[in-house]
Amino acid sequence: MNLSIRNIVPIIKAEFFGKNDTAIFDTISIDSRSLLNNENTLFFALVGPNHDGHKYILELIKKGVSHFVVNKIPKNLENKANFLIVENTLDALQKIASFHRNNFDFPIIGITGSNGKTIIKEWLNFLLSPDYNIIRSPKSYNSQVGVPLSVIGINEKHNLGIFEAGISTTNEMENLQKIIQPTIGILSNIGSAHDEGFDDAGEKIKEKLKLFTSVEVLIMNKNKTVEAFLNPKIKTFTWSSDDGKADVFVIAKEHLDQTELKITFHKLCFIILIPFADQASIENAIQCLMVLLYFKYDQDTIQERMNLLYPVEMRLKVKNGINNTTIIDDSYSSDFQSLKIALDFLESQKQYKKKTLILSDIFQSGLINEELYSKVSQLIVSNKINRVIAIGETISSFKSKFPNCTIFSSKEKFIEEFDKISFENETVLIKGARHYHFEEIVSLLEEKTHETVLEINLNSISHNLNFYKSKLKPETKMMVMVKAFGYGNGGFEIAKLLSHHKVDYLGVAFADEGILLKNAGIELPIMVLNPENTSFLSIIQHQLEPEIYSIKGLIAFLKIAEQKKLKNFPIHIKLNTGMNRLGFDEESIDELIAKLKDNKVVEVKSILSHLATSDDMKYVDFTLFQIKLFEKISSKLISELKTNPIRHILNTSGISNFSQAQYDMVRLGIGLYGISNDEDEQKSLENVATLKSIISQIRTIEEGESVGYNRGFVATKTTKIATIPIGYADGISRLWGNNVGYVTIKNKKATIVGSICMDMLMVDITDVDCKEGNEVIIFGENPTVSYMAKQLNTIPYEIMTSISQRVKRIFFRE
Repeated sequence: MNLSIRNIVPIIKAEFFGKNDTAIFDTISIDSRSLLNNENTLFFALVGPNHDGHKYILELIKKGVSHFVVNKIPKNLENKANFLIVENTLDALQKIASFHRNNFDFPIIGITGSNGKTIIKEWLNFLLSPDYNIIRSPKSYNSQVGVPLSVIGINEKHNLGIFEAGISTTNEMENLQKIIQPTIGILSNIGSAHDEGFDDAGEKIKEKLKLFTSVEVLIMNKNKTVEAFLNPKIKTFTWSSDDGKADVFVIAKEHLDQTELKITFHKLCFIILIPFADQASIENAIQCLMVLLYFKYDQDTIQERMNLLYPVEMRLKVKNGINNTTIIDDSYSSDFQSLKIALDFLESQKQYKKKTLILSDIFQSGLINEELYSKVSQLIVSNKINRVIAIGETISSFKSKFPNCTIFSSKEKFIEEFDKISFENETVLIKGARHYHFEEIVSLLEEKTHETVLEINLNSISHNLNFYKSKLKPETKMMVMVKAFGYGNGGFEIAKLLSHHKVDYLGVAFADEGILLKNAGIELPIMVLNPENTSFLSIIQHQLEPEIYSIKGLIAFLKIAEQKKLKNFPIHIKLNTGMNRLGFDEESIDELIAKLKDNKVVEVKSILSHLATSDDMKYVDFTLFQIKLFEKISSKLISELKTNPIRHILNTSGISNFSQAQYDMVRLGIGLYGISNDEDEQKSLENVATLKSIISQIRTIEEGESVGYNRGFVATKTTKIATIPIGYADGISRLWGNNVGYVTIKNKKATIVGSICMDMLMVDITDVDCKEGNEVIIFGENPTVSYMAKQLNTIPYEIMTSISQRVKRIFFRE
């Protein structure tokens, strides 16, 4: 897209303020953190309940960005850049996308539904790309923001588009329809996702069907409920496995890990095989089959291509690698748009300054190789990649375009030379087209641990952070607690994500936790809540900020600070208002004031206290007493010291239950990780951590035989037992054994039988259809950590922080 400011003023109905309305832009951005922002970028300052892009305009101007679409011009920036003022910046972004879409006249497939949209889109791209130059939504870009950003990518070389549209409430789909303007519609499975945004299922169906108001055909599973809401003028092309009136009749017969589909269409009757046996994949594959039939593909081509369908990896995964490396695994796709997303993710997660990209040939419809690899080169240079390892005949021929580039004609050649290549103290992004099987490279670079993993969903952390942000006043700062290895979830990776989200402070319990984060490159200010006097030197050396909670501790810190000739070093004063754990009592405040008054060595950065019962509304009066006492003591400190520190007393439960006491900052802890004591609030949070393992062995025992130490379980009938390689050394309480707890296998409960061993536990799988190697959920969605805690008479904190370091953490973003 190349447009001038003057061109788009009437399109988005903007008022122009600036010096150069003939300036040309070729990139649209909504993310101030993107390394691609430059003088040719048009930045849309989007505003939402938890963010405001206007805050970052000055920062962007300093980086060279000159063109902005805004609701208002920030103070003192009137003459610093070109501004296009509109009522609503999101609406303006959507208008640009709609205008751009109108410049093209070729088939556009629009997909909506509750489940399967991204899978169908990716499979259709695979099935149709031999014959079309396709533009499609990258990853799951299906929102009010994602759709316009996707459509803006259309260029004159494309001749087919595939876009997905997702909604969460009413009055959203109409906007997306105007942008996508699909000519062919696909309605995927309608399920329970986002039910809370609609009054009933009928309202949800009606809203989704708005995407198809102008399609030439709608492809769907024949469904009387949906048809009741469908405009009769819309032509449908339907399939069914039980309704003979459908245009295509399908009989599915499952065989182990594949399914035979018998297709009857007009006078045609033929069989295809797909390499899946689960119901969701079968339905998604049939939707794709319907498109091939509508496009009049011959039977042989359909059979050949459908049999090659593959599992779509929806995640970018972060893993620990060999020799102090971090591995980002995106080894299942290789196109320009997904490379941009992966590089952004690399920047948000990088632990080391050195960044290496292992990249296969790029497959991108609509661009010739010279143009494509020039764009790829610009992208890599902009993202400051230190080393490129190019694998593939085509990309190797463009070696000169990439910085510090080593080439290999194939993955096999790379593996042959692997031991000669140094990987150390760096972040490695592995990005390859599926048929290159770069998962073998991931396996080589990945740190070897046992098969139990704790998966951390970074999308869910972002969601939960924004949920609590939405409860705050715009001016209220946020500290996020990452102590105890991020509540067992991983300290650095979560801290890096929080930096990306621009939180104001991080909180750790001890100095060594903060030092690890600083050494890993975290630049956010970090407060140490429980500093020992012996750690003060290290705290100063690493620019951490100590909480001071006693006169003895203050004297010790001041002594070291004076020896170091420090000036205005930030400290945080902890007040005891009723927790009776750490903090200055009211009686010691005069002595504290005397020590700090006119002291130039330290600066009181904040004053804080901790609520003891903010999660239990039985003790409202006590919490209000704490808040009142905090107000009294902190006000006295501020008045006597003539200072203006940040004040904070609210923890996670306090944010929700005592919003009147937000003061200047709040401290978010367990809520970030998807845990709340309030049942209604819990429904708004997303699960962050899923502990997984596999079935190591299955055996059948007869009546009277036993399982585990001390014959903890004795069979009363023929019983199938599965052994899982996780035990109390991994953090699973022994109290969870002996028929108290369960795991989930193939969405079914399997009760833990016998005592939990150090490295293993055993479960009853008599009623579960499973095999060795199948995945086992220890906790996550089912059972939840909260459920486990309740059954074990403990708290979720203890369950989460007990998971040992020998359990590999895998971080992923959908």
